[in-house]
Amino acid sequence: MAKKKQVGRRVEGWKAKSWYKVYTPESLGKAYIGDTIAGDPESVVGRIMQTTLGEIINDYSKQNVKMKFRVANVAADSAYTEFVGHELTRDYLRSLVKRRTTRIDSHVPVLTKDGKVVELTVTCYTLTRANLSQTHAIRGLLFTRTQDLAKEGDFNALLNGIITGDISKELFKAVKPLFPVRRVEVIKSKVGTTRAI
Repeated sequence: MAKKKQVGRRVEGWKAKSWYKVYTPESLGKAYIGDTIAGDPESVVGRIMQTTLGEIINDYSKQNVKMKFRVANVAADSAYTEFVGHELTRDYLRSLVKRRTTRIDSHVPVLTKDGKVVELTVTCYTLTRANLSQTHAIRGLLFTRTQDLAKEGDFNALLNGIITGDISKELFKAVKPLFPVRRVEVIKSKVGTTRAI
């Protein structure tokens, strides 16, 4: 004869847990991004929450930007996060690729004024196909210019520049005289993965 499952204990476990409202950092307006459940506040700290930039700023043209946040501290039933990275969606990146053009990726570790290390992936889409020496020249320029832009401000200024597209515009202006380009995008960022640059 099959034993009856003990349902009671599992229900009590859920009852003992609390819901926590999760908010973005102050630099992104402390926007509400969802809820998480936990037995105690300490277990919430360190959790990764993912949402889109469109949902944070209520602009659905920015649904292609995935944002990642880590819970840094908990106060009462609210959990406050810190930005850990962003990434553009694959379908959006696929839509940027055109025939007889070149996609040039540059992985750039940058150090901001306030000592934060961020790894950026900058991608340039050309109007016509670039040869090997032109690709090297564009990649080198993207690398140095991105590092220079990051050094000018603190971490919040860098984050703001990525979100508003100001860094992409500056890089586009820098590369344009070198080779005809269609678009420059900061497609990915990751906070604090490298110790030294």
